Amino acid sequence: MDTLFIFGAKYLWIASVLIAVYVFWRSGRRISMIKFGIFLFPISLIIAKVANHIINNPRPFVVENFTPLISHAADNGFPSDHVLLVSALAAVVTPFSRKWSLVLWFITIFVAISRVETGVHHAADVIGSIIISILVAGMIYFFSKNKSNAADSNPEYK
Repeated sequence: MDTLFIFGAKYLWIASVLIAVYVFWRSGRRISMIKFGIFLFPISLIIAKVANHIINNPRPFVVENFTPLISHAADNGFPSDHVLLVSALAAVVTPFSRKWSLVLWFITIFVAISRVETGVHHAADVIGSIIISILVAGMIYFFSKNKSNAADSNPEYK
């Protein structure tokens, strides 16, 4: 079981990237996906970096003095960069493909569990990353829908 968690914690993010690229190339709405991602990724990363400076959560192997299943720096664990990436990819794909977004959210959950099980993150670290991605995606979706509704109802808005 440890091998499965090690794989999930270290390498499964690559599958998320490949799936997101596949969905992008198959999508008829590539420009919309690009616009969504252009806002979601940097905003999520900025929020994560700010949170990293505000919230100090030493990694489990530092606090509990054990050797994690995967090697990692003994730095602040909040939020998880790996989980932030896979959850942001899942959030970008969600409005464009329900089927593939479910796969990506499943991968996100497994990566999150794996990061905790290998001892490099606390549950709060991975949950924080998922919350950041979902909130940023929701805000972008909300503002883009409001802007398009305003543009549709007011020809001078364009």
